[in-house]
Amino acid sequence: MFLSKLDQQLSDEYLNQGFIIRPVADIEALTWMRNQFIQLIAENVGIKPGERHEDVLNQIHLKVSAPELNNLRLKIIHGVNAIKEFRRMYFKVARPYLEALVGNELAMQLRINLSIQLPEDDSSLLPVHADTWSGDSPFEVVVWLPLVDCYLSKAMYLLQTNFADELSQKFTERAGRSSEDLYKSIHDDVKQLTVNYGEVLIFNQGLPHGNRINKENETRWSMNCRFKGVFTPYGDKKIGEFFEPITLRAASQAGMNYKFPNTA
Repeated sequence: MFLSKLDQQLSDEYLNQGFIIRPVADIEALTWMRNQFIQLIAENVGIKPGERHEDVLNQIHLKVSAPELNNLRLKIIHGVNAIKEFRRMYFKVARPYLEALVGNELAMQLRINLSIQLPEDDSSLLPVHADTWSGDSPFEVVVWLPLVDCYLSKAMYLLQTNFADELSQKFTERAGRSSEDLYKSIHDDVKQLTVNYGEVLIFNQGLPHGNRINKENETRWSMNCRFKGVFTPYGDKKIGEFFEPITLRAASQAGMNYKFPNTA
């Protein structure tokens, strides 16, 4: 392995626990993205003059009820994905970590996903699952980016690598009849993550993860997007349909376009 000391450290941490949490690589890109959210919230819900951005996001449940939430979420998702530079900015916040963990020829999900979880709202729960169980490639990583501080029940949980390996060996007997049965069987082993605004989480989506009812008095806002090596195997989500290459190198482009001489 000819990795640098820093890349080796990131790799070891990712492989041992299934995730890394680091300061974003480009704080200006993150600030720009959050400003787009604030503008969309102002257009759809309204904000008070001078209201701090973190307060707008953390206290959105004072302006939007649970039944109204999905309509707002869809409007904002549509809005941010319609912004030409948004995905480029998203990539910039995690680029050096992705290049260390995944490679420098990357494919990126075509659309950014958004999660908004109001306090005490059970309509936005994500039951325990691994994305690979439903056909995603094990070569993908998820870049999870909070717009507010996420902690305790306001964040997500993940079953780390060693516990996930144990679960896989005894999955049938531990899975039960529902995702809640499965969660109860791993409850003592999952790690509740803390990811603050200004940090980025990159995790192995082949490990069981999810969230629980938000018991904090603030709303969670987090984005997620998948990345993978262009030339690694794809699952049900194909290149051109779900992913697109974003950092294809010249040698790869030349190789893909190469044609043998016509000797007929």
